[in-house]
Amino acid sequence: MTLSDITLPIKNELREFDKFFDEQLKTNISLLNLVLRYLTSKKGKQIRPIMVFLSAKISGGINKRTFIGASLVELLHTATLIHDDVVDEASERRGIASINAKWNNKIAVLIGDFLLSKGLLISVENKEFDFLEVTTKAVKRMSEGELLSIDKSKRYDLDEEKYFQVISDKTASLIATCCKIGAISATNDTNVQNALEKYGENIGIAFQIRDDIFDYISKSSLIGKPVGNDIKEKKITLPLLYALKNNPDDANTIIKMIKKGKLQKNEIKYIIDFVIQKKGIEYAENKAIEYVNKAKNVLDIFPDTEEKKSLINFADFVIIRNS
Repeated sequence: MTLSDITLPIKNELREFDKFFDEQLKTNISLLNLVLRYLTSKKGKQIRPIMVFLSAKISGGINKRTFIGASLVELLHTATLIHDDVVDEASERRGIASINAKWNNKIAVLIGDFLLSKGLLISVENKEFDFLEVTTKAVKRMSEGELLSIDKSKRYDLDEEKYFQVISDKTASLIATCCKIGAISATNDTNVQNALEKYGENIGIAFQIRDDIFDYISKSSLIGKPVGNDIKEKKITLPLLYALKNNPDDANTIIKMIKKGKLQKNEIKYIIDFVIQKKGIEYAENKAIEYVNKAKNVLDIFPDTEEKKSLINFADFVIIRNS
């Protein structure tokens, strides 16, 4: 199962969306156009527009409002990625040099600001105030989640409850927003809107757990970052949390290693092996499956259609994907 299979019910709309989105990025400033062309030269998986369109289709049908909503969340998501790269001093994004690396931090921050303001402006110009309310709440949650993550990484006292709060706010909030905006664009039924928002929240949590698992078991060529990168950045995610919690005798040694920073390859390997041996990966995988099943159960209120099948298949895809 691939994303191409999952998006079959909306493949024509996604093709139209590419053109619609590119139109939103045209300006009269040559430098801005240059950076934006570079930015869109290598598109990602378009997970967020896919969620918007599938949610709209299952809720009643795709229309112009759906395109506006999908543009808003894609602009917001892209802006946050650019700002994240500046904060993290990242040199690559999607296999090419990041904006801050190719130009500089100032230009990267301004491009991110432009994209965010453009998304808000598209909503205001089309009087899509419902979209703005949902999106503003998501931005608030994303910011809070990031700040909580930073605070906990400094204290080294993250527990499982706080971990789920962080990933729910940082990652799941935007996926939930995509699904709710898709539903809002197609129906006024709040039960449908809330159900799809809940689907997106659960999918987003499972998606992030799977990303965190990749840091221990994947090759860098598949995920676009080195294995052990989270450990290097002193991020304690679910696989390691579980291993530490259930093996207190080893916990102090591991925490001291991570606190020290500048880990050597053999130290990273030691921590990865520890997590695997202590069943941290297995536990995290089971948790991800648990959230995927929650997401699929939410869809029981909808009749059996191709778009429902795609949403169910996307939930499974979150678990089986390699990148």
